[in-house]
Amino acid sequence: MTGRTKIIPITGGYHVWTRKVGDSPIKILLLHGGPGSTHEYLESFQDYLPDAGIEIYFYDQLGSYHSDQPDDPSLWTIERFREEVEEVRLALGLEQFYLFGSSWGGFLAIEYALKYQKHLKGLIISNMTASIPSYVKKINELRNALPVEIIKKLEKYENEEDYQNPEYEELLHEHLYSKHICRLDPWPDSVVRGLSHINPQVYNTMQGPNEFVVTGTFKDWDRWDDLHRITVPTLLLGAKYDTMAVEDKEEMGRRIPNSRVAICPNGSHLAMWDDADNYFDYIKDFVRDVEGGRLA
Repeated sequence: MTGRTKIIPITGGYHVWTRKVGDSPIKILLLHGGPGSTHEYLESFQDYLPDAGIEIYFYDQLGSYHSDQPDDPSLWTIERFREEVEEVRLALGLEQFYLFGSSWGGFLAIEYALKYQKHLKGLIISNMTASIPSYVKKINELRNALPVEIIKKLEKYENEEDYQNPEYEELLHEHLYSKHICRLDPWPDSVVRGLSHINPQVYNTMQGPNEFVVTGTFKDWDRWDDLHRITVPTLLLGAKYDTMAVEDKEEMGRRIPNSRVAICPNGSHLAMWDDADNYFDYIKDFVRDVEGGRLA
């Protein structure tokens, strides 16, 4: 990946990794999912946006592979991550920029916008709903649609808390991940690499054992009643086969005053890979319209 790397000092004496790609007055800071994942599964952004006149900033949050990884579960809180984003913004000199968040990054982007939207020109929330209970409702629907024998096998391992069992992991991949996380076969190298670098302490603390079992500290997060306070132009990106309900995206669009909803017809949770042309066209059209004053 080409670009210019900058290591940013943050509160606590830690450091986080960023990389700028492109050169433009139009700038997007990218918040990766996880939590505890990395920017790597977002690497395809450099193939679509800089050539469209958009400068992008990759960024590994604290605890992620290219940044410091302190062994301290007390650090993995919503509030600390939100303030970290603000520290990164200040260090990069970003003002009136676009904030993009994918999955957990979308969750974090909502939190940032609710406190710091005065710095934003636009907000892009990708493949994330407005509450974890809403997400859990959707993933339970997906699980319950599986054959009964598959459900029973998953529940057996989950009741035993045997989440690393190879058969359990294979069942998840075959019946859920390959249909709702990324529908390409094989998965792109950037996705596989990012998953291999996930920090289990961060992920398990906040999310839980995996994408379909949510037991972590953010399990009760809910911002439905606060969405109306987000007034900057907002793009709500979803996908037909995602683990986040399309209906939730549409409801978010009704609650966020200056927003538009775009659903990738062939995509899943990682629609930037399995429905890339539609996905990036939606982003470029949104930025073009905000810059042109058609969504302001």
